[in-house]
Amino acid sequence: MISIPESGYFNTNKFARIYLESIREIIGENGLLSILNYTHLSSLKEKLPPDNLEKAFDFSHFSMINKALEEIYGERGGRGLALRVGRTTFDDVLKEYGTLAGVGDMAFRLLPMQRKIKFGLNAMARIFSEKSDQITSLEEVDEYFLYQIQRCPVCWGRSGDDQAVCYYMIGLLKEGLHWVSGGREFNITETKCAALGDEICEFKILKTPID
Repeated sequence: MISIPESGYFNTNKFARIYLESIREIIGENGLLSILNYTHLSSLKEKLPPDNLEKAFDFSHFSMINKALEEIYGERGGRGLALRVGRTTFDDVLKEYGTLAGVGDMAFRLLPMQRKIKFGLNAMARIFSEKSDQITSLEEVDEYFLYQIQRCPVCWGRSGDDQAVCYYMIGLLKEGLHWVSGGREFNITETKCAALGDEICEFKILKTPID
C-alpha cells in the first residue's frame, strides 16, 4: 500500500476525473479499482471527481496513483502505462482549453516547425500554471526546449528513486506536440526530477522531430 501526506496543492476536479478515466480506458475497470485500493483512495470507486474546474484533487493523490502503477505492474510496465495515460489525458482534456485554440487554422499550419512547438509548449505551461497549483515554465536553449515544473504532482512526496519517474508527463507532452505538429513525434527526456532530489522536474525536448 502507498501513503503520501497531502500536499495542500491541487489539480482541478476535471483534470483528475479525465486522468482516472484514462487509466480505466487503458487497464480496465478492475485495474483502476486495484489502483484505488492500493492507494487508500477507495472513496473514488463510487464517485469520481465532478466535472468542474474547482482545484480539489491533491497532488499527493496524483503521485500515489502514479507510484501504484509501477508497484502493481512493475517498474517497466508501470512507466509504459503512465506514458499511455499521459497521451490519453491530453487527447481528452488539454486541447479543449482556449489557449490551444487556433492550432487547426491555416495560418498556424504554415508556421515553421519550431514556432509550432514553442506555441504548443507555452500553451500547455500556461494551462497548468493557471488551472492548477503547478508552476510551469519554458526555456529555449539552442536545439532544444526545457519544460520545467515546480510542485510536480506526478512525483510529489517521492524520494530515493534511482531514476526520473515522471513518465506520465512525458506522455502528455509527446501527445501535445504530436497534435500541434500535425502528427510528428519528438524526443523528450526528463533531465531533472524531484523524486531524485532535484528542486524541479525538467524535460529536454529536441526541436527536430524524430520522424
